[in-house]
Amino acid sequence: MKMTRTIQHTREQIKSWKKDGYSIGFVPTMGYLHEGHQSLMEKSIQENDKTVVSIFVNPMQFDNPDDLKNYPINPLADMELCDKAGVDLIFSPGVDEVYEKGFCTFVDMSVLTEELCGKSRHNHFRGVCTVVNKLFNIVAPDFAYFGQKDAQQLLVIKKMVKDLNMDLEIVGCPTVRESDGLAKSSRNTHLNPEERKAATILSKAIFEGKNLIESGERNIEKVVAAMKSILQTEPLAKIDYVEIVDGNTVQKIETLQGSVLGQAAIFIGKVRLIDNFIYEV
Repeated sequence: MKMTRTIQHTREQIKSWKKDGYSIGFVPTMGYLHEGHQSLMEKSIQENDKTVVSIFVNPMQFDNPDDLKNYPINPLADMELCDKAGVDLIFSPGVDEVYEKGFCTFVDMSVLTEELCGKSRHNHFRGVCTVVNKLFNIVAPDFAYFGQKDAQQLLVIKKMVKDLNMDLEIVGCPTVRESDGLAKSSRNTHLNPEERKAATILSKAIFEGKNLIESGERNIEKVVAAMKSILQTEPLAKIDYVEIVDGNTVQKIETLQGSVLGQAAIFIGKVRLIDNFIYEV
């Protein structure tokens, strides 16, 4: 496994592989890797000749300076997991390498970024789109892999790739969960034991929403109310939002039909957690 710190060295390696006819799979991450990231790597390794993982904590997508400051990092563990999985290259640049002095170009999006997390996380998706666009330009992958836990982000990235005519395919991969149902997330490490136990209320609400629809319930208000009712049984949980929207456009819907996305965000203490279900009605 190789590691690069600069855009130049990364491009040189990618060009060498492409010259030899190798396909490139790409997994963008912010580090502190877990089994969810590993599942993306394994999918990429299975489907491509070479797999590249980027590790970069993107300051542009944080609207809270404390959130950025407290984001967990463990470079040695990240390298070990990538090496064990069979990754070919880690691209781990510094902030100054990605955003040179005077940087003032951004990739923004409307519609898909205005609902759900976009309401409370101002400029978050502008930061995501900008850095992912840059990473795609650097790595030039054939396929890029993202987890469905961040369902809105996955839809945003797919739309960006389509709208900007990027020559790659985005692959969404299933959410990986803990044995008690909690979705794997780097943020889980910020939870103390009591908060960690309380956090399982989120997946319980998500499972209930999906089960109701699977059982034939078609009243959106009733499904959302049932999910909120479960969340409200946990004193440590503060609801940010619970919504069911169109699974392709992230816009509000009046009837349950076609692809639907049910998503919830809560705070457990200072930690914000999200989870979702996608269902084809």
